[in-house]
Amino acid sequence: MSYVAPAIKDKFETLSIDLKNAILERNVEIYNIQDLIHVLEQIVSEGTQEEQEQQEQQKV
Repeated sequence: MSYVAPAIKDKFETLSIDLKNAILERNVEIYNIQDLIHVLEQIVSEGTQEEQEQQEQQKV
């Protein structure tokens, strides 16, 4: 189960519902802005990898 600390909750709530759900599905603990940024970077990285894989499949 994910946890978002009260100190960072206001920043977390500014995100889109889809992004908040993606974060919460990861079962992470977010205590500060650095934790939030780290999870967001992971999501972006995974999205970039998926996009590259799709592009490679289209070339075949």
